[in-house]
Amino acid sequence: MGGKNKQRTKGNVRPSSSGRAAELLAREGGVVPGFVGFGSVVTPELGYVPAVHGAEEIDVLVDADFRLVLRKMSKRDTVTKLKAIQEFGSMCQERDAEEVKGVLPYWPRIYCKISVDHDRRVREATQQAFEQLVLKVRRSLAPFLKSLMGHWLMAQCDTYVPAAGAACLAFAAAFPPNKQPEALSFCRDEILNVLQDTLLKETADTLSDPQCVPEEERETKFIRMVTSSLLGVKKLLHLLPDSDRDVLEDRLTQLISPAKFWKYSKHKTPQVRGALFEVVSALCQYTPGLVHKEAARASSAVLLGIDDTDPVVLPPLWEAVLHVVTTIPDCWTHVNARKGFLPKLWALLREGGGGMAKALHPNLMPLVSKLPQQVTEPALDFYTTFFTSLIQGLVAERAVTSPTESAAIVTAVVECMRFSVLQHTEEGEEQRKIQRMLISQQLLPLLESAVRKPSLQNGPLFLLVTEMLISWEKRAGLHGGDGSQDGPDVFKTLLGDFWEGLGLLLVGFVDTEEADEKALEGVATLLQVMRYPDKVTGRKQGNKKKSVKICFSEDAERNGTEGGGPDTTLEGEPQQEKAVGSLESERLEEVVCQLAQLCLVYVNEKQSERHLVLLALLLRSFHTPRVFTMLMESEGGEQPSAQQPSPPVVDLKNAAMRFLLERVVGWLSEDGRSHSHHLVDMIFSSLHCCSPQETTRILNHITTMNLPWGILLHVIQKANAGPETLKSCRDWLKGSVLGERLLGLAEELCNAGRGHSTSSSNENTHSWTLISLVLSQHHNNEPLIGEVYLEKILEKLHATLSETKVRSSHEGGMGPLICFICDVASTFYSSVTDCLLLASAEELLLTAFQITAQDHSNTHLSASELSKLRGVCVAGVQALVQHSGDQLRESGFLCSAAVWAKRQLLTASLDVKSLQVLVSAVQSVVETLTTSPSQDLTLLTHFLSLLTPSQPEWTRIRQALPPQWMKSPLLSGRLRVTCDYPSIDVWKSTLSSRLPAHLCACALLGKVIQTAAVSRTDQQRADRSLYSELKCTVSELLYAVQWCVEMDVGLATVSQYNSLLTDWGLSGSLPGLVPVQDLLETLYTRSVAEGGLWSLCLERFLQTDTVATGATSNAIRKLYGDPGSWFPASRAKLSTFQVLCPFMTREERRSVSSLATTGVINWQDNDDVCGCLALLLCCLQEHSPVQVEVLQAVLASMMEWRNSREDWFLFSSDLSKVSAEQLILTVEMMRFLSWLVTSSPSVLGGSQWDFLLCCMLAWLETACENVSGLGNPWVQLFVCENATLIVALSRFFSSPPAAAADTLPAELTAEWTDFFIEGIYSLLLHLPVKITEAFAEPDDPLFPLAVLRSVGVALTYIPVQQLQKNSLPPYLIADQKTNLPTALQTLLNTLCPLLLFKARPLQITVYLLLEKVMGQLPECDGEGESSKTEDDAEEPSLSPPESLMAVLSACEDLCESVLAGVQVGEFAVVQPLSVEYSCFLGYLLSWKLLLSFFKASPSHLRVQYSLYLKRSHSLHKLLIHLFKMMPENPVYPGQSADTKDTKTFFIESLSLDVDKTAGVEWELPHLACGVYYSAVQDLPAMVRLWWNSQEKRVSAAVERFTTRHVSPVLSAQEITSVHASTQTFDSMTVKARSAAREVIATYSVDDIFMELVIQLPQNHPLGSITVESARRVGVAVQQWRNWMLQLSTYLTHQNGSIMEGLALWKNNVDKRFEGVEDCMICFSVIHGSNYSLPKKACRTCKKKFHSACLYKWFTSSNKSTCPLCRETFF
Repeated sequence: MGGKNKQRTKGNVRPSSSGRAAELLAREGGVVPGFVGFGSVVTPELGYVPAVHGAEEIDVLVDADFRLVLRKMSKRDTVTKLKAIQEFGSMCQERDAEEVKGVLPYWPRIYCKISVDHDRRVREATQQAFEQLVLKVRRSLAPFLKSLMGHWLMAQCDTYVPAAGAACLAFAAAFPPNKQPEALSFCRDEILNVLQDTLLKETADTLSDPQCVPEEERETKFIRMVTSSLLGVKKLLHLLPDSDRDVLEDRLTQLISPAKFWKYSKHKTPQVRGALFEVVSALCQYTPGLVHKEAARASSAVLLGIDDTDPVVLPPLWEAVLHVVTTIPDCWTHVNARKGFLPKLWALLREGGGGMAKALHPNLMPLVSKLPQQVTEPALDFYTTFFTSLIQGLVAERAVTSPTESAAIVTAVVECMRFSVLQHTEEGEEQRKIQRMLISQQLLPLLESAVRKPSLQNGPLFLLVTEMLISWEKRAGLHGGDGSQDGPDVFKTLLGDFWEGLGLLLVGFVDTEEADEKALEGVATLLQVMRYPDKVTGRKQGNKKKSVKICFSEDAERNGTEGGGPDTTLEGEPQQEKAVGSLESERLEEVVCQLAQLCLVYVNEKQSERHLVLLALLLRSFHTPRVFTMLMESEGGEQPSAQQPSPPVVDLKNAAMRFLLERVVGWLSEDGRSHSHHLVDMIFSSLHCCSPQETTRILNHITTMNLPWGILLHVIQKANAGPETLKSCRDWLKGSVLGERLLGLAEELCNAGRGHSTSSSNENTHSWTLISLVLSQHHNNEPLIGEVYLEKILEKLHATLSETKVRSSHEGGMGPLICFICDVASTFYSSVTDCLLLASAEELLLTAFQITAQDHSNTHLSASELSKLRGVCVAGVQALVQHSGDQLRESGFLCSAAVWAKRQLLTASLDVKSLQVLVSAVQSVVETLTTSPSQDLTLLTHFLSLLTPSQPEWTRIRQALPPQWMKSPLLSGRLRVTCDYPSIDVWKSTLSSRLPAHLCACALLGKVIQTAAVSRTDQQRADRSLYSELKCTVSELLYAVQWCVEMDVGLATVSQYNSLLTDWGLSGSLPGLVPVQDLLETLYTRSVAEGGLWSLCLERFLQTDTVATGATSNAIRKLYGDPGSWFPASRAKLSTFQVLCPFMTREERRSVSSLATTGVINWQDNDDVCGCLALLLCCLQEHSPVQVEVLQAVLASMMEWRNSREDWFLFSSDLSKVSAEQLILTVEMMRFLSWLVTSSPSVLGGSQWDFLLCCMLAWLETACENVSGLGNPWVQLFVCENATLIVALSRFFSSPPAAAADTLPAELTAEWTDFFIEGIYSLLLHLPVKITEAFAEPDDPLFPLAVLRSVGVALTYIPVQQLQKNSLPPYLIADQKTNLPTALQTLLNTLCPLLLFKARPLQITVYLLLEKVMGQLPECDGEGESSKTEDDAEEPSLSPPESLMAVLSACEDLCESVLAGVQVGEFAVVQPLSVEYSCFLGYLLSWKLLLSFFKASPSHLRVQYSLYLKRSHSLHKLLIHLFKMMPENPVYPGQSADTKDTKTFFIESLSLDVDKTAGVEWELPHLACGVYYSAVQDLPAMVRLWWNSQEKRVSAAVERFTTRHVSPVLSAQEITSVHASTQTFDSMTVKARSAAREVIATYSVDDIFMELVIQLPQNHPLGSITVESARRVGVAVQQWRNWMLQLSTYLTHQNGSIMEGLALWKNNVDKRFEGVEDCMICFSVIHGSNYSLPKKACRTCKKKFHSACLYKWFTSSNKSTCPLCRETFF
């Protein structure tokens, strides 16, 4: 036994298997008699072939897979068994039928075992697999049915429903319904054997093995099988034919005759008891003779067990009770009813059925009908106890909380009472006592209890009692006819007793001043149900439980009606009867009159509100002349009160009218009435007895009484409740009395909302509800009130809402008033047809639209108020669309709204928020117009036409756009433009927070058109005017988008507007609504006419995917026609040509370039030299072929200009006074010369080179003289193009093309090197300094950033020698320690502060310049250090360049404050080009320079520099900042998701370009990663020291990041550097193993041999490098350990590479072999920090020590003695 991994017995090489054990037993032991295993049941024939006999033959017959599955099914493990069964089912489904049939001989035994398995999943899966087996083998199952059917039938009665269902499905699959009885009959004996054995013989221990199965599981299985067997007996009796039941009578007798069978009725498990009672019912139903034989035990088991209230047992138990009392007439002889049965019944009824009344109580009436006389005598006592107990059950806990339980009990009470009355209709004193008892002691107390309890009021009691009374009246003959033959007088007496008792009962409730309100409501409910039972029948029928169908005795039938007894009467009478018969109505009215009179007395004398409510409820159901007459008679004919005069003409004979005028009107006028709606009900109850004329007069009179508005609201609501009341009240509703009253109410409400009145909020609510009601309620398209008054009310509401636009900006408190008006208006628009035909309704809608479209900060409206106003607009526009047709009236809402919105766009200064509000309001209108299913685009077309500005308006607002957009395209060369604004103030102005009108109009129209296009895609339905306006609007939108693109994105307003357009998706979706050709023509026409932004729009449009196609290129060429049309070249034409030039053919460009060249050469006769030169340049830049002679001719013309038109060159000119046209000409010349140098240098000869270089230098001098004028964009363009020319020349001379090198003049290169380079860069180097002095504020709109970018690119080509011998003004700082020459120190002092200037091009330029000289700076420090002696300082530290450190210290504090809230490991996102960005960029660039300086330093200086960094904590702060600036996942942007080798910022080097614009957002994180990589590469020891000093959270984050992203790259580089190293050592070789991250050093001198293995850790360089010994020969152990320790120390604590550490270690070993002794303090020859030899000798012991070691010894020990001999050290 045991686990899988235990040692097996010797020789046992195979795991255990019960299958192989059985096979081995069969082979070796031969025949083992009787070895058959456990049987499922004991039967004469075995259901399973023994596993021993002939095992080999059996195995051959069965498929191997089936054999394996069958073995798994007999395993004990549930999961194994379940999987095997499921696999078996799948195999049965998939395999051939013949293979499956081979399993059949072995299936019965397995099935009989696993179909009763303890696990329900196994049982369910077994039946599902059996179904698959049945479907496959079909008739072949027949030979095995007898061994299967017993357990199969039990499985169909499994207590687990899914398993039973699966077994039934399998049974249905095997046998159709008509064959199932036959199949069961075939196997009936075998089935009964199984069932009988399970019920009578088996126990929990025989069904399961006690040694293997727990007791609880055995007991559970036994109970389940007993239950299934009992249910199987019932199912068998139900399905077997009658003939088979007779045949089986003897077998069934054997089953039920043992006492064990009947003991199951007392079993502790409810399922078993319930199953037994189901069997008893089946036996009574199918084999009554057999039950008669066991009558005594059956009667006792069933009738004495009725106190069992278990939910599982009770339903089958009571079914068995009814069957027993019906089937066994003498059952009561076997049971003592008075002692055994009735006490249990009374207790059960008093408990309300134990919570099972719904199942129990429908059986009571059939049970009572079957009780014999000897049980019910004496009848009076029996029925008294029965009904008392039954009614007492209503107070049981479950009945009180459950309406269904209570309803079941009540239904049983009434049913049994009706039956009892029918049973006792004979004459006689005893019968009379029973009748009186039923009425007075049972029914009336039950009604009294129900009147008090709302739960019983809502039940079926009142309806059931009413139906019973109707039945009695029929039998008494009160509904016509002769009545019942059996004692109509009895029923009349019963009715008389009932009405008399009911009257006294109800009077008792009413005749008290402190009457219970709930009880009074119950009285009214009872009387209402009795008056109109048919109105509640439909509601209550669903709660009625159908009675059990059972045949009554002959006596009951004789006393029943023709319909067949009480059961038929109960279900049939309510549908066949009228509401109430005439005589019953009289009796009922008598009770009502009596109660009404009592109520009136209490109202008059005691002012009782509760009696007034009851009176109203009574009159609602009993508004008959008799009731009103009785009420007025009780008053004694009092006259109306003088305070409330009646109308002049009334019929005082009408009792209802008199009651209304004398009583109800007076009650209405009394203050403090809280039940006014009941009084209104009284009014309309009285009006039922009045004529229409009287109704109008009365209601007019009530209207003028100044009653509270809530009462008038109730009156109008009641009048509007139905068509009859509406018809009778029509004249009053349309009349002037009500109209004037409502108009006054509207004025009062509006004044109250302004704060002029103080009325209660409740009254206000009623008032607004009333206004809303009269405005919105329409019948037959007519308003509820007069149309004149309707319009006046709307005018008043509109006037009040209009004041909101003015008042709410400085006054509050109108919010509730606005909400009320909005609610009224929304209801009016949404419910009234043709509501907008009223002018006041349209004005109200327009005002609501204007309020929603205005900036909400001005109106101070809340969100809920604005939402309601928007709802008004939507409802109004929907009403307009649905009912106005296609006509758009000039004075209508749509016209007015469109004109107002356009005026807002063109005249109001809107910010982004205000624009969004306006767009949202207009968009809502358009959405409503487009989503209406009944409209075409006519209304929308007219609305958009009115909303769109005209062409003059478009031109005006377009010209009003600020001109700052020109700067970007002008300086980038994308546009050739001049400006009419000579004043520099234009460029100084900044954009305000208000948007230009052009942008607002484009955004609004774009969003509206997009909304319409999304809703209605059928653009062909639009007419021509809409199409034309659409094309114009889209063009203007493209213009606005281009304006935003060209503006500075740093401007908040432009950025917000651009984001708005992007979010709406306008620039991408709208152009697709217009045909490409039409939009292209529009943009081209405007570009040729106006140029400027239109040209850029055209360029952007041509670059889109939908336009840039070959077919469209042909269309583009059709636009301009002849190439000669570009001349004369105006600025607009020139800009357009520059855009279209790439799309032209080579021939067209050649034609234009020829014409342009002609114009340049003939410059004396041409006024447009600049335009011709620009056209020529456009063609040249597109690689148009031009002959060398032509270029030489153009260049010759320019040289001729130098002599005759020198003013065109602007040498030494004041550029601030030069026009833009003149500057553009000079710029075009610079561009032409730059193109020559770059693309065609062979054209240039000696004189041409002299001309070009001299012009370039003269222009540079001019630029340096005009730094103060750089605010002008055209001056900036002049300097930028000059810098571009310098860059072209620098690139050319640094690597001249091979073709041009041969043609260069011999002395040109020398002149460039000796003269021009110095001249150029001596001027250029001053420019950034001058610019930052002249423009100190980088956020100034005039700041020449483009100049810094161009000059920076040019400065990157400066030679190092020029930087070392620069001509900057000397700039030295006092107290600044330096070993640098004056020129270099001046360069550092001048440029280092510029690293912090907020201009990225300048920062990058300064970095690139300083990096060129960083390598030379340590040499100067080395020279200075060589003069110092070793005694000057111990552990000396040396500062890096102080000007650079000053920048670092200035940045550190700012970085720390910005990153204070960021944790280490988190990524701080910095806005590109912000102040923080510039600070971080300068900080990281400074560190990058410092690390370059450190890397270039020799080893001994590096130690001093690192010591300085350690003491200043600068590196520690840097590392903390870096881990807040590096992204958590530093993946290089722009990689696809499926890239195998992901590139990171540590793999890809950062390109710091001055003119870089793309990817700036990733520059800072990439730079931070680069600085960290340089730090761990060049300062590994210091980084390791910092990491070890951090807290656990920080060090874990640092290690995780470094190990994942940095260590693999750094380790690979270290290994690669060892491979690629050119450094050679005498007597030492170094090899590397990249896969193992190891470096192997082998040292050999003479007979001495050593081999060391250096292992890099996974988290290199944070972890320590391990040094291990491979082999050594000729070295002492102690010495060897010292050397290994030294190497480990060098590699761990030296800031350098592995090769540098090995070189240091080798020098140490070499010195040791040369005879130099170790320092006895550090035990090393060469000092680990300053690399010095031991030189300080003790005069006593003569041992030598390092100076630094001695210094540390003296300071740490506080002694001045020799460490070795302890003598005083001199």
